[in-house]
Amino acid sequence: MAAYLTMPKLSDTMSEGTLVKWLKKEGDSVSMDEEVAEVETDKATMAMASFDDGIIHKIYVKEGDTVPLGATLALILEEGEEPPADADTPPAAPVSEESAEESKKEEEAPAESAPPSSPAPSSSTAAPSTSSGSRVKASPLARKLAGELGVDLTRLRGTGPGGRIVKEDVEMARAGGGGGSNLGLLPSNSGLVEQNIPLTGMRRVIAQRLLESKTTIPHFYLNMEVDTEPLMTLRAQVNEASLANEGPKYTVNDFIMRATVLATASVPEVNASFQGDSVQQYGDIHLSIAVAVDEGLVTPVIRSAQDKSIKELAAEIKDLAGRARDKKLAPDEMQGGTITISNLGAYGISNFDAIINPPQAAILSIGTITKQPVVNAANQIVPGQRMWIGMSCDHRVIDGAVGATFLAELKRFLESPFLLIS
Repeated sequence: MAAYLTMPKLSDTMSEGTLVKWLKKEGDSVSMDEEVAEVETDKATMAMASFDDGIIHKIYVKEGDTVPLGATLALILEEGEEPPADADTPPAAPVSEESAEESKKEEEAPAESAPPSSPAPSSSTAAPSTSSGSRVKASPLARKLAGELGVDLTRLRGTGPGGRIVKEDVEMARAGGGGGSNLGLLPSNSGLVEQNIPLTGMRRVIAQRLLESKTTIPHFYLNMEVDTEPLMTLRAQVNEASLANEGPKYTVNDFIMRATVLATASVPEVNASFQGDSVQQYGDIHLSIAVAVDEGLVTPVIRSAQDKSIKELAAEIKDLAGRARDKKLAPDEMQGGTITISNLGAYGISNFDAIINPPQAAILSIGTITKQPVVNAANQIVPGQRMWIGMSCDHRVIDGAVGATFLAELKRFLESPFLLIS
């Protein structure tokens, strides 16, 4: 019997998907649960499986197309089955109540007045283009003057609004030698290309969720400096012993994960979310770790992290991060976190304040470890190693004193790292 392959809901917040790549073509046989395409959702790019056995008779959606949930992607027939009369036309996707409401709002909204069209430049002052074909932004007077003085506008850096070339830029270029090198000129091999990059489904949802987080959650920020000398000493010893026994090499982030879990267990008020008329405090610590991928950022979740050792945490995040970059994460592996760690230390960032990952109430921002002069207990200036940790809190859930208590606990565990492996 003929069956239609439709766009499935691969994440809890997904409303549409982009078909990145077909893994099968028309005429190929497929079996149930076999991967047939790669789909980009609002969270990641992941493989989509078939729900039926048969032969792919017709593919309706091209690679790169974005379609809503339930949209028909392909027609699957049983071997030897005749296609239906309307096989070349896919059934329309069902319209959800949410989509219908949005369409109604758009129809009722007053039409925006179109901006007045600009007169086309005359042939004598036609706007030049760069080598990439983009239009050079310059005032009419600057174009006219450049034509009279023989100045190449494509090599000028504009100082006007939005980088627009104005009369003074042309005059400066002329004063510098009629197109020779000066402050107003761009190097001929700058390699810069002006382009408009369409948003991917993931980047669009990241933008929506971060805007929602920043505008609806009352953030406040705490920062604390940590002495990492004991941690780095212990890490070196642990790695030496581990590698000698053909074990894994541990990163600083592995120790930070364990310290975060222990600090969260000590101050459970941060392991919570705002529910409108209540605060939900969770009984398990589901640790989200920010991982950079080509399309943006994903936060795979380590479930029940309070029950896992550093070795287990390290192995699990290595697996999750690897599969995140290979686009192999399952939807439920990116959902349900209760507190997040974002670490930019590897990029040399000393300190920053992250945006909360809703519906969580806290996110930690980890900076790089730096060597610097410090004052010891004997009031002597000696070499030391320090790291800044930031904490962004939802003030509806976490008060300043609670956040400060949590950071103090985190600092205690990191500065007494033997507690992390006991």
